[in-house]
Amino acid sequence: MNGNIIGRILLAPLSLIYSIGVVIRNMFYDANLLKSTKFNLPVISVGNLSVGGAGKTPHVEYLIRLLREYMEVSVLSRGYKRKSKGFQSVNVNDQVTKTGDEPLQFKRKYPDVTVAVCESRNIGIPMMVQKNSGIQVVLLDDAFQHRSVEPGLNILLSTFDNPYTSDYLLPAGRLREFRSASDRADIIIISKCPTEIDEQTKQKFSQAIAPKAHQKLFFSYYGYGDPYFMYNPAIKKKLTKDTKVVLLSAIANVEYLLDYLDLEADIVQLLKYEDHHYFTEREVELVRKIMKEINDPNAIILTTEKDAMRLDLFRSKIIEYQLPIFALPIKVLFHQEDGEEFDTLVKDFLLNFRA
Repeated sequence: MNGNIIGRILLAPLSLIYSIGVVIRNMFYDANLLKSTKFNLPVISVGNLSVGGAGKTPHVEYLIRLLREYMEVSVLSRGYKRKSKGFQSVNVNDQVTKTGDEPLQFKRKYPDVTVAVCESRNIGIPMMVQKNSGIQVVLLDDAFQHRSVEPGLNILLSTFDNPYTSDYLLPAGRLREFRSASDRADIIIISKCPTEIDEQTKQKFSQAIAPKAHQKLFFSYYGYGDPYFMYNPAIKKKLTKDTKVVLLSAIANVEYLLDYLDLEADIVQLLKYEDHHYFTEREVELVRKIMKEINDPNAIILTTEKDAMRLDLFRSKIIEYQLPIFALPIKVLFHQEDGEEFDTLVKDFLLNFRA
């Protein structure tokens, strides 16, 4: 704790410099010196104030499942860490280097949904609509701080363990903007909550956040399905405490996942890399070596669906080595009646949308 405080004090001058840029940029947007583009179709933004790990991808997938039965849904992302530039439509057979991991995950799980990547959202939306004029709603992934587009519905995520209300600006903390930027949100979701949460805890969050009159506060958590073989989703593995697991992960925050797996399986090794890390052939060889040493036919390599997109670059090696790599599916669930109320808010926004 003392180390964190000292670190923040030492980094405070850099945070001050960073804050000047944030203030000037937001002042320009607030004064209309920089323009936010408003589109004549509904745009829903999902993002967070901090860097990484708030659960944006599962929440975007929640919205896809909620809406795709009734509407032509599309998703636009910047395609973080992709090797390509400019606007790119995402196809199921694309390589992750072209699209980024999360957009490719969206497209492979929901092939009927239009998915695209573009650094500039205000350029990407019209290009996406030009390619598919039937689009009825755009979901913007990780766009809260990108003010070039004015969404009709702005959803802000913040994690249970590290809410933005107790965080600090980069680099002393993890915030990309001041806490007051949360005022732009229409919906605030406290994500990655425990599966059980009492009213007293919810009330503490509500008091700290102090939602404005136009804002609604919700609480969500993850539900995990049975892991499936990454090259055949029909092959599933039921986890038990006897299941030896090598966990291969390159996500921003692995603690929530570890808390779940500690109760469900026997984690014999954790291979943890930085968020969105591109795996190497040497690392695939390392996994193969570890599995040989474990020497258990029931042992599996477990990874996230997002990580599986990057591991797929070594498909031929994985198949050649017969590596039992299983992806763990995640679904967002809401506490108590929050899910029904959240769904209604989203649907009401779409029903009442006027261009």
